[in-house]
Amino acid sequence: MEKIDLRIIKTKKNIYQSLEELMRESPFEEIKVSDLCEKALINRSTFYSHYNDKYELLKEYIDDLKNSLALELERNKKIKNTKEYYMEMIHLLLNHIESKKDVYLSIMIHNKNSVLMDIVYDVINRDIMKQIKEANLPNTIPSDILSKFYLGGVFNVCTQWLIQKNKYSKKELLNYFSFLIPDNIEKH
Repeated sequence: MEKIDLRIIKTKKNIYQSLEELMRESPFEEIKVSDLCEKALINRSTFYSHYNDKYELLKEYIDDLKNSLALELERNKKIKNTKEYYMEMIHLLLNHIESKKDVYLSIMIHNKNSVLMDIVYDVINRDIMKQIKEANLPNTIPSDILSKFYLGGVFNVCTQWLIQKNKYSKKELLNYFSFLIPDNIEKH
């Protein structure tokens, strides 16, 4: 088994934190590797020993965010009916967004980076499609239509919740979703 080098972990964590801080101040395209190195208090050679360029750093950073969201959604074991699944999925999603609010805001909103939006959308879509397949629901609505319908609503409302800081509490949002989502949905 390969030994974990704590120096590498600390350096990468430091670079991630520096990237987050810089993205709060400037769009990603304006950030230079020298800015990242200065903020992280590392040499350029240290940066380049881990990444080929700032785009590789951003890709790894977003991949880590994507994986943490996927792991969070896998915790959704409360599935008696459609409503319970969606309510728990939305609750887990809101918790994830809330715990990483600065990250989402800096990448999604301040940097207008649609890549993150696409990744989050894809992770949620895969989770919904997996649930639909496992649920063995009666055939009335095609599963791709059903998935996209709920995914669009949940994704857009959660994005607006993030952008419109404190307009609605997480509890209020969950109550609204509870009202909008029926107990059971039939798929085709």
